[in-house]
Amino acid sequence: MSRPRTPSSRIAQIRDSFWLVPAAVASGAMLAATGLSVLELRLGLPVEGILPSGPAGARSLLSSIITAMISFTALVFSITVVALQLASSQYSPRVLRTFLQDRVIQATLGTFVATFLFAMVVLAALPADDNEQLPELSLAVSMALVLASTGVFIYYLHHITTIMRVSHIIAAIGAQTRRTIDRHVPERDEPAPVIVGEVVQVVPAPGPGFVTDVDLALLARLAREYHCVLAVVPSPGDFVVAGAPLLNVHPAPSRTPRPLPAERAVRGVTIGTERTPGQDIGFGFRQLTDIAERALSPALNDITTAVRAVQEAHELLRRLAMRPDPARVVRDADGTVRVRANHLAYDTYLAMIVDEVRATSTQPRIARLLEAVVTDLDTVALPAHRPAIRRRLPAP
Repeated sequence: MSRPRTPSSRIAQIRDSFWLVPAAVASGAMLAATGLSVLELRLGLPVEGILPSGPAGARSLLSSIITAMISFTALVFSITVVALQLASSQYSPRVLRTFLQDRVIQATLGTFVATFLFAMVVLAALPADDNEQLPELSLAVSMALVLASTGVFIYYLHHITTIMRVSHIIAAIGAQTRRTIDRHVPERDEPAPVIVGEVVQVVPAPGPGFVTDVDLALLARLAREYHCVLAVVPSPGDFVVAGAPLLNVHPAPSRTPRPLPAERAVRGVTIGTERTPGQDIGFGFRQLTDIAERALSPALNDITTAVRAVQEAHELLRRLAMRPDPARVVRDADGTVRVRANHLAYDTYLAMIVDEVRATSTQPRIARLLEAVVTDLDTVALPAHRPAIRRRLPAP
């Protein structure tokens, strides 16, 4: 049974999918090849002499291009799979999303497939009679695509060896998490809303999985329609089991709430099989913690990699320390609260980085780094975050 998805999660899934760029480039190549061949053969464009060759030579040229592009595509796919396997085993399985969302890898595969399909369409458009006009402009474009594919392949080799370095992987995780923080964590403190009234209805989760997206606008429309206030129980990134509370329904001020249809309400919360960075701030911290813990394991014992992961997490923790714990709220024009969805508390992020890494390693270098991180956070944090930070400071 397919799980309900919010519109924003569907758009994000399509935008971040591996197939989008290759499919778009390949479709454009087929349309371009068809249109160009029709223009040349039907309208008689004056392009004779670009590639002086008969139909036999043109077929040989296009057949060579098609064969070469198939080999290139298989090679790129094989290199990408090997890179994914190495990243998964050495760093963390959760960093695979970084590779699958890489636009250079997608564009490289799209260029090769586009060249292959363009040559296939032009080959099908070749005339059977030696006396008929050849689509020479299309043949020239096919050759240009081969040259472009060669350049893209050389750059791809450079790019894949660059992004396989742990510093680039960690920096990419940090950049992605910073975008999530800037999008979902306000820089100014807003008064937390008080939901008046007891829970009159609980909407259960339709199935197990991770909360990946909460559509506040959709939930707010439902809350207005059924005269209630909705509180999302889990935070993005939390795992819920089937039947666990997903939404709590509270009565709206001075209104009697109507029974909320569960099948409509659950469409406001997307539950997926894996965590995604869209609204989940903790996903980046989890990846950095995994990298640090794996680097500190006896099998790798790579302290420098662990230090680099903690340093990136330090910058993210410092950014969050100067902002209040986020509470995403939707209010009506008169100030009535309709929906509230929380994120994880700052103490949870500290626990992931400081507590877990400290428990994993007895290396003095890691201990000194974590002490310096906590000490620095205490100098910039908001008063609300300081108790969690000071619990982790070394005893005087």
